[in-house]
Amino acid sequence: MRSVAINVGANTNEPGFRGPIYDDGRFEYVPIPESEPMDTEATVPTYGDLDLHVDVSSVADVPVHLDPTFAGVHGSELYTYGDPHGVKARPLLELEAGDFVFFYATLSTAGSDPADWIAPEWGTYVIGHFRLGRDPLSAADYHDLPPYGKEVFSENAHCKRERFDADVLLYGDGMGSELYDIAVPLSSRAAGVDANRLVTDCSSDSGKGPWWRRPMKFDAEGTEELLEIHDARAHERAFR
Repeated sequence: MRSVAINVGANTNEPGFRGPIYDDGRFEYVPIPESEPMDTEATVPTYGDLDLHVDVSSVADVPVHLDPTFAGVHGSELYTYGDPHGVKARPLLELEAGDFVFFYATLSTAGSDPADWIAPEWGTYVIGHFRLGRDPLSAADYHDLPPYGKEVFSENAHCKRERFDADVLLYGDGMGSELYDIAVPLSSRAAGVDANRLVTDCSSDSGKGPWWRRPMKFDAEGTEELLEIHDARAHERAFR
């Protein structure tokens, strides 16, 4: 078992703000805006269509690039992810069915009394994961699928674009994939720019420079530790 963690979600470049993380570690998954022309028959939500508590009035009419999709979140029914960038696609294509993909986002600290593991101002946090229900697909693999096979990815933003452009497509097993209730920190509690030991000791990344933008590889031990931390936080919240 192995995994790759990749950056997703709203940031200070797109659309100009990050999603929030609240005092108890809950957060909001806010996608980036859609940047490409979409198929004329595609249904694409706007920021105003999403069930968000963060203020999106400045971009309410802007279509979102809803990717990854999590079942039961923002109108999605399946777990899918696509990416057109080789720096992310290459490590993802090395994975196999049963491996994991973790999604992390930079989040702005909201509230007045955050938990002691939440970084001041902003930080980087794992917000969900997929257990892959099938081997990752390259663009060629996707084009070779029969129409009924492509239907699995019909919710994915890259498959809704006027020109399909994903170099990799992922499908998450519905029994082993989820958007978290409580985030798992990758930043230190001192500062968002400082990586904690999950990055520096457990992943392939050095934690130097803008580590929060790079894909990170985890071996079996690192993958298991990430899953155990998530499970512990979920269990703690369930019995409060």
